[in-house]
Amino acid sequence: MRKFLVAALAAASLAAAAPATAPAQAPVAATVAKSCSSGWKHAVIGGAHKCLRRGQFCAHRYDRQYRRYGYRCRKQDARGNYHLT
Repeated sequence: MRKFLVAALAAASLAAAAPATAPAQAPVAATVAKSCSSGWKHAVIGGAHKCLRRGQFCAHRYDRQYRRYGYRCRKQDARGNYHLT
């Protein structure tokens, strides 16, 4: 009778521990989109979320990425700074 009790107790403890040892599901990646005001366009430039608008300062090295959103980083002012067109 004692062996039966020990076996039943072991089986019950394994059954209770099974959910804890089961592989956890991967968490759902929640992406929070940056909200931009009216007249601005949301973009990811250089891995960072940005709000873009014509005339804004830009980094010339990311010109290809700006082009995805309909902008160009070509206009250079008197100081040598680039702006979106």
